[in-house]
Amino acid sequence: QVQLVESGGGSVQAGGSLRLSCAASGYTYSSNCMGWFRRAPGKEREGVAAIYTGGGSTDYADSVKGRFTISQDYAKNTVYLQMNSLKPEDTAMYYCAADRGLCDLDRFWRADFSYWGQGTQVTVSS
Repeated sequence: QVQLVESGGGSVQAGGSLRLSCAASGYTYSSNCMGWFRRAPGKEREGVAAIYTGGGSTDYADSVKGRFTISQDYAKNTVYLQMNSLKPEDTAMYYCAADRGLCDLDRFWRADFSYWGQGTQVTVSS
């Protein structure tokens, strides 16, 4: 049974930083796509960042490029999202998700991954 457990959310002032973690278990971690997504109140869920665990290649939404960094600890089956220079518009529930095989960017942009965590709240105040 695939399990994705997020942690690290919280409240921060604009300009601050947070690091989210996603611990994966129940499937072969290697050679799959891991992504971070978010859903703000009244908005659709959107892709934030993705990483291919097999090679480490990454993709980002334009809105977070230069501010967020996705990374992994292969030995711990854990993916991270380092969020710097946070803005109030980054306020959302953040979800970790996994998909089999190479990262399919169409599925990423549609937020159509196979396995999902329960989410962690990030609140950025101005």
